[in-house]
Amino acid sequence: MLQRILAPAKLNRFLAVLGKRPDGFHELELVTTVLDGIPELTDVLEAEPAKTLSLELSGPLAEGLTVDENNLVLRAWRLLEQASNRSLPARLRMEKRIPHGAGLGGGSSDAAATLKLGNEMFNLGLPTSVLLHLAASLGSDVPLFVLGGTTLGLGRGERVFPLRPIPLEPLLLVHPGLYVGTPSVYHAIGSVGYPFPEACPSLADGGAPPWRNDLTGAAIWVCPPLAEVRAALLECGGEPLLCGSGSCWAARFADCENRDQAMSALAASHPQWLLWAV
Repeated sequence: MLQRILAPAKLNRFLAVLGKRPDGFHELELVTTVLDGIPELTDVLEAEPAKTLSLELSGPLAEGLTVDENNLVLRAWRLLEQASNRSLPARLRMEKRIPHGAGLGGGSSDAAATLKLGNEMFNLGLPTSVLLHLAASLGSDVPLFVLGGTTLGLGRGERVFPLRPIPLEPLLLVHPGLYVGTPSVYHAIGSVGYPFPEACPSLADGGAPPWRNDLTGAAIWVCPPLAEVRAALLECGGEPLLCGSGSCWAARFADCENRDQAMSALAASHPQWLLWAV
């Protein structure tokens, strides 16, 4: 029987880089919201029983992605096989709608969706705690997609805790078609320094975290054209925030009317950019 699960994108509303750890990674604090309910920014994974394990990629943003044992979907499935000590033959089909290398967590969301779908499809009965452990071994962003909603991330981001929902302001997401490698951005922090080595302040009931991303300077150092996107959003009246390590930007607006006007203006002046109203 065919089963289906959605793999949405995410938005880091707050990303603090607090320093470098002895293991070479960076100590982070993040507040992240999973962007449920946006079909244009949601990958779709389907699975059905088969004699062997296989994966097919399709969709508007599948170009350039490869199907091999390094693919996060297949890696997640193999971890389920190890955890359950059994083979899980299935035909997997992934429709890619989230751009790769954009800071929206597409690959991580796919991996988390795979863990949840395989666990349900084969009635493995693995508790959330086990899925979170498997997710953390796949990547720092994968656990937050296992929980969903809005989360606090600590450590490398892999230690996640659910937070109360935080309403999103009218947002415009812009993907300029650039690819920014996450490792290169973290490596560049040594050149640009730590801009705000401070954790998130305590929030009052109903309060939202600061609109902040400490990776912005390093990302622009690695990919200078990112500054053009930020300038265009500022000119349109938005308050831009880099998504993860880039290359996507999110800009918040006072109201939907201003957001929609900005979207129309950018679509006309930069037709090669991908735009999403949230």
